[in-house]
Amino acid sequence: MKKIVLLVILSLLLVGCMPTVATESSPSGFFLGIWHGWIAPLSLIFGFFDRSIRIYDPNNIGWWYDFGYYMAIISGFGGLQLARRKK
Repeated sequence: MKKIVLLVILSLLLVGCMPTVATESSPSGFFLGIWHGWIAPLSLIFGFFDRSIRIYDPNNIGWWYDFGYYMAIISGFGGLQLARRKK
């Protein structure tokens, strides 16, 4: 039961941090690019149900946001590992 409650709370926190269409706040930077890259799969799933949720924030500072976003995407699949573990 505790695991389910923790999972629900965690998912609600993640949904609250997803990029949306109507962001009037300051532009997203490098660290928000990393965050949006990490939660991109969840943003894609929730975007099917809520059209205001996007996987990429159009209100960003440019290259640094893109760099952080891309780093998070490729590191999620193990692309930034310098050495592979051998079994």
